[in-house]
Amino acid sequence: MPMNLVYRSPSDLPANLPVFPLPAVLLLPRGEMPLNIFEPRYLQMFDEALAGDRLIGMIQPEFDQPEDAPHPPLVDVGCAGRITGFQETGDGRYLVTLTGVTRFRIGEELSVTTPYRRCRAIYEEFTEDLVPGAGEEAVDRPALMKTLKAYLEANQLEADWSGIRGASNEALVNALSMMSPYGAREKQALLEAPTLKSRAEILVAVTEMDLAKTRGDTDTSLQ
Repeated sequence: MPMNLVYRSPSDLPANLPVFPLPAVLLLPRGEMPLNIFEPRYLQMFDEALAGDRLIGMIQPEFDQPEDAPHPPLVDVGCAGRITGFQETGDGRYLVTLTGVTRFRIGEELSVTTPYRRCRAIYEEFTEDLVPGAGEEAVDRPALMKTLKAYLEANQLEADWSGIRGASNEALVNALSMMSPYGAREKQALLEAPTLKSRAEILVAVTEMDLAKTRGDTDTSLQ
């Protein structure tokens, strides 16, 4: 979803970022994430973000935390997203679309009086995220397409192949990563991949491991 505001450097982004911890959820730059917001603390967070810079940090809790943990520690890296779609449902919920802007690393979690959490966000190591299409030319698209086809066939799934063939490498890699059915650790590895090429390679490797398990192969270790 296009954004009206263009972020060109880390100085365009807020150092103080509200964060929305969700396990096994992945947002990537220029990817779109639909959210159904109903908890009062997050309704307040989105109200205040809409009245301000419209940026929310999506991040995972540390792995293997109890689901009902009230204040679980957070992983180091998340992705800031801008609210680009918003709808009230009439029953107290918000339907929101976040469009990914850039990854960030947590400098520290801030002491707050709000019911939701805030962090000091550091963006400098992810400046390439602000450049659309950065690193696309290095992606092994044939390998990605081959693995995608094998996965769809193994799971008897259909796909819009005309849309897939028309997608840029960045859009394809990031959309497939976000939609992938893998767990929290795999999603975090995809998020923290240093380049688009390495993200595509991780996605292919994880998918091939999943396919090997489906076939009953005994050696499914990730080299």
